[in-house]
Amino acid sequence: MKFCIRHESSGRMRIQLDRKYLTLEEADRLENWLHGLPQVRQASVHERTRCVILEYRGERCNLLETLSRFSFRRAPEPPVGSGRALRRTYEEKLAGLVIGRAARTVFLPAPLQAVWAAGSAVPYLFRAVRCVLRREMKVELLDGLSVSLSLLRGDFSTASSVVFLLKLGEILEGWTRKKSAEDLARSMALNVDRVWRLTPEGEVLTPLAQVSVGDPVRVRMGGIVPLDGVLEEGEVMVNQASLTGEPLPVPKRPGMMVHAGVVIEEGECLVRITQSSGNTRYDRVVAMIEHSEKLKSAAENRAVYLADHLVPVTLAGSALTWLLTRNTERALSVLMVDFSCALKLAMPLSVLSAMREAGGFRVTVKGGRCLESIAQADTVVFDKTGTLTHACPTVVQVVGFGGNEEDEMLRLAACLEEHFPHSMANAVVRAARERGLDHEEMHSEVEYLVAHGIASTVGGQRVTIGSYHFVFEDEGAVLPEGEESLFAALPDTCSHLYMAIGGTLAAVICVFDPLREEAAAVVHALRDLGVKRTVMLTGDSGRTAAAIAEKVGVDEYQAEMLPEDKARYIKEERKKGHTVLMLGDGINDSPGLSAADVGIAVRDGAAIAREIADVTISADSLDELVILRRLSAALMERIGSNYRFIVAFNGALIVLGALGILPPGTSALLHNASTLGISLRSMSSLLPEES
Repeated sequence: MKFCIRHESSGRMRIQLDRKYLTLEEADRLENWLHGLPQVRQASVHERTRCVILEYRGERCNLLETLSRFSFRRAPEPPVGSGRALRRTYEEKLAGLVIGRAARTVFLPAPLQAVWAAGSAVPYLFRAVRCVLRREMKVELLDGLSVSLSLLRGDFSTASSVVFLLKLGEILEGWTRKKSAEDLARSMALNVDRVWRLTPEGEVLTPLAQVSVGDPVRVRMGGIVPLDGVLEEGEVMVNQASLTGEPLPVPKRPGMMVHAGVVIEEGECLVRITQSSGNTRYDRVVAMIEHSEKLKSAAENRAVYLADHLVPVTLAGSALTWLLTRNTERALSVLMVDFSCALKLAMPLSVLSAMREAGGFRVTVKGGRCLESIAQADTVVFDKTGTLTHACPTVVQVVGFGGNEEDEMLRLAACLEEHFPHSMANAVVRAARERGLDHEEMHSEVEYLVAHGIASTVGGQRVTIGSYHFVFEDEGAVLPEGEESLFAALPDTCSHLYMAIGGTLAAVICVFDPLREEAAAVVHALRDLGVKRTVMLTGDSGRTAAAIAEKVGVDEYQAEMLPEDKARYIKEERKKGHTVLMLGDGINDSPGLSAADVGIAVRDGAAIAREIADVTISADSLDELVILRRLSAALMERIGSNYRFIVAFNGALIVLGALGILPPGTSALLHNASTLGISLRSMSSLLPEES
């Protein structure tokens, strides 16, 4: 790539590409590639000027050399829905509207301006007539009356100004709605890199980019369907809330279509891929978001309700003003003021701004309703493994029983565990890799029992791996004779994975799961922010749970809990009137995440947990939970202050108009100026930068 440096300072550079033009797709491709460079802290590509603004770390010469090797042809595909095309569309609409008005004001004579004002008012008049015919008291009725009364009075300048401001509000509102949908759809985009593709040699872990139409792909419980396809084998229950909004899983049988993005809640299946790209899912998500009321917060819905129900108040005020003063201009000044623009625009903008700001802290929020519940929450429930403890536990010891070698047992465990990504399973697979143990597929069909373990058949013998309850109580495994003392000497500081072969304990894998350094501070900070109770629910033993709970400082803990137990606990708390947040990362946390007012998943956790959750945070730090609480509280405070300002300011305009102090044109101008002002305030950051 050829370019020249236009300006630079320490750690910052503006370059211009040596090209005649830059398409939207090329700009997205370049920006996506730049964000993937380790030395680039921030990058923005401006397609119109062909300029790139970079903030970087490290050596300048290394960055320039890397940039010179860039090729648009070899660069990876950009993520769908970058928003660049949407931004350009609405920027052009805004520019056209403003430039057109300025040109008409300067160049058109008064008679032609009057004709233009009358013509542009026609759509608003039709909407007002439609409201009358339907006997509806909506904002469109106020808009039509304002414009029509100005025209009847021969005040074409005021009519033209009102139409201009109404169009400006429509463009901003449309942009906000579309932008919100696209931002949210991107946050719900698939995070699948590799899939299990069925070949004549068996299942092969294959990069998603190499999967073609017609390829059979195996998807197991907790997995996410990577591409659209037809179910060939297996009967499964799938969660497709991200596509349809329905909360309950639905059954899928052979011959039925399954779409990219749905998660297998029960069973496993073989999917024959029918579409090589999953981008169509993005379009469906956008459509679902645009038509879904579930994602709106109660504050947003109250704004719409209040805006429509204040229409009769404005009409009554205008009529009363005319009856008392017989002054049409005063009545029109009152009519020019409505609360709908500010209420309907500022509230979604506040929510969108908060969601975008959360994204800057690597927190993905799936709607304003979630932020409102987070601000109101008085109870926070934590899972332990991968949540309060690190998402990368480590295998510190493998203890063989019955004469089994520890390397062979670790190899077999990794072979089974790699099919079901969870922090404990990942630890086993990683330990085998670090020891150089190749774990080829040596087993038959793998069965996963949520919160219990894994079962399969190897060499004609049943192999189980999982919790003590699963291996010894459910499966009836026994200790090899004479090895009771070895079993009793297992380290107490570790979590244990038990593996039995043919009903006899073969090995115990000891996993050290260190506590997150920030966990105790986060629990303390949440209390300072108004959370009354913190609870830890875990499937681990009571001994391990007690130790972790004491170090973290939670108010309550419960151990050896199954997924349904966690969900039942959360439902009981909600029945008591508590607003509950649940933070988890695994398949076994999914029922609890679904039962909570807001489910929060760790991004590196299981796909089904991320899909069911309302919010996802990165796996790096629990501090993001504190940021999320502060952000939500700041959002609700902003919405409240917006309400108070809109009602007070517009109410003052109505009074001043009724008293004859403000003429109609000034009243309309101040009303719309306040709407733009409150909207700009709503788009500003909620938290200081040091957060």
